[in-house]
Amino acid sequence: MSALKSISRTHLRFWVTVLVALMAQVSFSQETKSPAQETRAIDLSRYDRPSGLDLSGRDPSVPVTQDLFKSMNGQWINKTEIPSDKSSYGTFMELRDLSDQRLKTLVTELQDKGRHHTVAELKVARLYESFLDTKTIDRQGLEPLRPLLQAIERIQTTHDLVRFLGANQYRLNSPIDLGVAPDEKEPTINRTMVAQGGLGMPDRDYYLKPEDPRLSNAKAQYAVYLSSLAQLLENPTQLGSSNSKALDKALEKAQRVLALETKIAQVHWSRIQNRDTLKLYNPMSVEELQKSASALDWKLFLQNAHLGKVSRVIVAQPDAVEHLAALLANEPLEDWKDYLTLQVLNLASPVLPQPFRDARFAFYGKVISGAEKPLPRWQEGIQELNHTLGEEIGRLYVARYFSANDKAHVKALVANLMQAYKVSIESLTWMSPATKQKAQEKLAAYTIKIAYPDHFRDYSALKIEAASALANKDRSLRFEWARAVAKVDGPVDKAEWHMTPQTVNAYYNPTQNEIVFPAAILQPPFFNPKADDAVNYGGIGAVIGHEISHGFDDQGSEYDGAGKLNNWWTPEDRSAFERTTQALVKQYDAYEPLPGTHIKGQLTLGENIADLSGLQIAFKAYQAQLGGKTSAVIDGLTGEQRFFLGFAQVWRSKTREAALLKQVTTDPHSPPEFRANGAAINHDAFHEAFKTQPSDAMYKAAEDRIRLW
Repeated sequence: MSALKSISRTHLRFWVTVLVALMAQVSFSQETKSPAQETRAIDLSRYDRPSGLDLSGRDPSVPVTQDLFKSMNGQWINKTEIPSDKSSYGTFMELRDLSDQRLKTLVTELQDKGRHHTVAELKVARLYESFLDTKTIDRQGLEPLRPLLQAIERIQTTHDLVRFLGANQYRLNSPIDLGVAPDEKEPTINRTMVAQGGLGMPDRDYYLKPEDPRLSNAKAQYAVYLSSLAQLLENPTQLGSSNSKALDKALEKAQRVLALETKIAQVHWSRIQNRDTLKLYNPMSVEELQKSASALDWKLFLQNAHLGKVSRVIVAQPDAVEHLAALLANEPLEDWKDYLTLQVLNLASPVLPQPFRDARFAFYGKVISGAEKPLPRWQEGIQELNHTLGEEIGRLYVARYFSANDKAHVKALVANLMQAYKVSIESLTWMSPATKQKAQEKLAAYTIKIAYPDHFRDYSALKIEAASALANKDRSLRFEWARAVAKVDGPVDKAEWHMTPQTVNAYYNPTQNEIVFPAAILQPPFFNPKADDAVNYGGIGAVIGHEISHGFDDQGSEYDGAGKLNNWWTPEDRSAFERTTQALVKQYDAYEPLPGTHIKGQLTLGENIADLSGLQIAFKAYQAQLGGKTSAVIDGLTGEQRFFLGFAQVWRSKTREAALLKQVTTDPHSPPEFRANGAAINHDAFHEAFKTQPSDAMYKAAEDRIRLW
């Protein structure tokens, strides 16, 4: 039975009418300014206390022993309204807004024709200007996209479809996705990766769980969005038509495409299945792949993707890829052409006329994320810069906004955390000496990258013009694909970064066994060079410990010190580890962020392990820093108490329901409240610092506390 049977054409007609009214409300000119829409001015001075804590956000009515997160952040939560252009707001988003505002300042200076600028800097300015030039975008309509749309229309056979999908990999979210990454058993060599793809909604659950009314509603409104794109294809300047036949045609097209995407979703691996590193590693020759998924002409597909000389690929989800190949061969060609047409319009919509931009926001912004208004166009332009010329603008960012002294300070913190991890491994009671030795070897082999790369990327081969935002987007995607293809079967560049310096985040890369901390996260409340050590160790120290711990989480621990997928555990030690981690799964399964919707403990296991272990290691590093001395009392708090409040402070945030649903459905990270409380409740020092009692909500008996690293 088709899942679309429950979404009647009458139902779709109703939602199309609603969407047209909604779009009328959200449309705005690119420079409209209002407090609800405009990104907030960011003031970090509230952290300028000796402790480094923003105590104005605390809720004194909530004891730490009842709820660490709400005690530290309750007043902030009560007083803070999520900006209308955001789906969530908190410390991370605040720093991301600050990063965007700083980049806007830099780009504005590059637009000053009275100054001298390099060719690369002028390229940044042109890209930004073209994206903000919505008058030209609106005037050009679909003309810049016509060649691609006509290429879809010319598809007459399955072979034509395969050629198109191969040739346009860089433009599409293809049902069969190609990529380039290090071979996980030969991590010094880049290989071609083959994986499932092709969905327009965030996850297969949005298609396959009709029993969840929130997901079911999202699916119904996705059909409306697809119908809107089909209508706008015929009339790019206005959504809505009095022509009943035209509307029926658009609705039918949307139904067919959603039915096709539902079939794609049915064969997809789940998010939890996709966490199994060993099952995702399936190396094959092209001949073996042809036998495994015989419905697709793989040589034709790879050749048109400029990968014709590849002899070896790594397939992530073999049975899903086999079924997707069969869908490409057996589903009606006209359905695939409609699917490709609407997908092209969807992905290009940020640089298409206003009705496309409004329709995209009405679905992805409002329905999926819960935002009330789109981001200001300038901020979307900064995001486009980050995606396209990220290291070029990042080079300017660190020159202006990052201190060499801060880099040295953070290096010292990382060294202390690494030493604490080393000592902690040696003291483990559940791990044998043989496995401990391998763990120490892996830890000693870590590469540490702080703030920004030693050498920034060269974008000289990328052509950027002021005339067309869509053409710039297309050239940038082609440029990135050519760069990826050039790596295939060649050596891995260990100096490469996978985040820009202006990114407020951090990561661990298992195949390179490296931890990376971009410059933009190295500021308050995460890192404050003016603050007491306790809050820095509770903030950036826990972040550093988190990333180190990813090398030893349930999946990262499958890799050795050289970044190779290689079992370095004794069977007994692995079993002991897994018994403990299953207790963590059970703990997080019990959390219920939304009524009837629980955290998926298995999906979030790796991040929960990293939160738990990172906090424990950061505290050990803080203790080592004290050198046996009693911590000072500041703001009426001991150092141990400030450490945990500093940890809770970095998770300060609030999230709209739609975005929270998306997070719990798709994200391997638990919602912030549960990251703060879930890690702290297992920490012996937390209970000692705040004298928890069995009657307290944050109490956990010592014998039940989960300890790993």
